[in-house]
Amino acid sequence: MKVILTQDLQGTGKKGEIKEVKDGYARNMLFPKGLAVEATKANMNMLEQKKASVRHKIEAEREAAEKAAKRLNGKTFKVPAKAGDGGKLFGAVTAKDVSAVLKKEGFDLDRKKLLIVGEVKTYGTYEVEAKIHSGVAARFYINVGEALS
Repeated sequence: MKVILTQDLQGTGKKGEIKEVKDGYARNMLFPKGLAVEATKANMNMLEQKKASVRHKIEAEREAAEKAAKRLNGKTFKVPAKAGDGGKLFGAVTAKDVSAVLKKEGFDLDRKKLLIVGEVKTYGTYEVEAKIHSGVAARFYINVGEALS
């Protein structure tokens, strides 16, 4: 009997795959537990529609990420920080600080997607890499300067 798996099953297959299984296994195990549905024409059409919908969503997210990367690439953002004598910062500028500055500028990037090249412990300009989406990255700069109190 052909079935469409609705969940990943170890030893059988992954979610969305069409598999040939024994009738008893399908009727007594897979169908009652909701792990699979019979591979009828209607269910096959529904599966194709879901796959197309997922592909479309991924493409839209990728396009949005590429647009954001184009807007970010090469820009410089001012990050205010307090420092002592000689421009040495009290602490360091972190990805969380950079994310907050980007949010004010209209870019909604999670701090976990930001990688600051080098440690930011003094005033100056530093390079930041943002991994926006799989395969889409942007490089921009932060200018760490004196905070206005």
